[in-house]
Amino acid sequence: MAPTRVAAVQLAASQDVEANLAACLRLIDEAAAQGAQLIVLPEFCNHLSYYADRAQAHRIATRPGDPFLTAVAERARKHRAYVKINVTHAHPDGRTGGTNFMFGPDGTVLGQCDKQTLMGAENDHLDPAGEIGPVLDTPLGRLGMYACMEGVINEVARGLALRGAQVLLNSLNSFATDEASLHIPVRAAENKVWVVAANKVGPLLPEEHLPRLSAALGVPAEWLHGAGESQIVAPDGTVVAKGPRTGEAVVIADIDPSLADDKRRPDGTDIFAARRPELYAPIAAPPHGRRHPAGAATLPVAIVRGDTATVVRETARAAAAGARLIVTTETDPTLLAAALDGTNAHAVTATPTGPILLDANGEVAHQPVLHAPDTTGGEVRIVQLPWGRLAMVAGADSIFPEVFRLAALADADVVAVPFEAGEAWELSLGLPERAAENRLNVIAAAPVEQDSAVFALSPDFTLWTAWQGPFTGRISHPVITTVPAGQVSGRADVAPAQAANRQVSRQTDLVDGRPWRLVQALTER
Repeated sequence: MAPTRVAAVQLAASQDVEANLAACLRLIDEAAAQGAQLIVLPEFCNHLSYYADRAQAHRIATRPGDPFLTAVAERARKHRAYVKINVTHAHPDGRTGGTNFMFGPDGTVLGQCDKQTLMGAENDHLDPAGEIGPVLDTPLGRLGMYACMEGVINEVARGLALRGAQVLLNSLNSFATDEASLHIPVRAAENKVWVVAANKVGPLLPEEHLPRLSAALGVPAEWLHGAGESQIVAPDGTVVAKGPRTGEAVVIADIDPSLADDKRRPDGTDIFAARRPELYAPIAAPPHGRRHPAGAATLPVAIVRGDTATVVRETARAAAAGARLIVTTETDPTLLAAALDGTNAHAVTATPTGPILLDANGEVAHQPVLHAPDTTGGEVRIVQLPWGRLAMVAGADSIFPEVFRLAALADADVVAVPFEAGEAWELSLGLPERAAENRLNVIAAAPVEQDSAVFALSPDFTLWTAWQGPFTGRISHPVITTVPAGQVSGRADVAPAQAANRQVSRQTDLVDGRPWRLVQALTER
């Protein structure tokens, strides 16, 4: 298959629908002039995501065959290009969606779908999708569409990839800088697909209201601008092209969609064939909220690795210095328990059958490997400890986002992960995303030849409450303490209590807000 030239277009939008259309058409022309065969535009291209009420949102929204959509369709036909755009759309049944449209090179609508998970005030004005979006089989490859908040959690992109999509097209309307640094590229890497993501630039709310809205959100006005950095990401998580932080841009790359058909890790494991859909049923269950109280405010933790003598020595030192939880690479459990003598610390270590939790008296709990070949049964087990709720994830399970979602649904506060990275993205993107999308503190101990890290939850998370530190544009990204390769131990504090706060914005819960009704692709083989 010849390479496909794709473009992610970033632009500013306002309350002037005609000006917004003109910007869209101008940048479609620019992308086509550079040879783009597939062009992706941002979210809410027709109007700022700001309305007085639901009626105004419906009144201003696009409609089938209206001048806005007709003009975009005509541009697609003129350039013989595929054009994906997201708008607020008034459906004939009275609903208003955050709707993705794919226009084909003949100008027809090849497919459309509404956003499944809404963010903040979008819940006041729009209706979430009632059905999954299509996977479009085109001469350029199999394409799936999603938008913004849908990419901050894993289920929508995962479902599209499981249904065969090779290229995922993400339209964003976001001021969060961790979209570009984390949420966009991880969807490519964890599913081994291409992602083409187009974000907004410029103010995302009316400029005359920015001071008032800034105060209400607790976000400085200068940060309420689209974060740009539109990008094209390869199936290994490599960003092959990226736009600037500010200003209009057309981001271009040549891609080979067929590369997304190879789901094998370097060890030969097919990451989709190895999934255990029968274990993931709780992801499709109705939300129930958090059922257990928050854990302790602070938990001192340590990572220890190396040969047996080193691990035993450093575990004893960490426990004596006050670490309450120590995560290690595979070590003799009897020797490790002896190293905890006289302390109230616990340690997690790897074993061939899965991680175990120890105290000074020996084994407390065992977590079987869930995704090993020929494994049957099993579940994510939670251990209640004095400081909160602990889950353990085996290295073989750590690449599956479903496992960490199950831990969050079981109200885990902290997840211990003794693992060995098979690919670079697993530590740089995968594990921080597991912390971010589930509000979990994650402690990942790899062999001493690799980096390890602690991913701690920040109290600066919910957008309508006051932040303790300055707003940096990062919203859900965890605080990372890296233990570099060659270093045998490292210490950090995590915040079990923060796992109880999953509300990223008003009416938007990272865990209960998952599109649980529409995840059949995850739970059925």
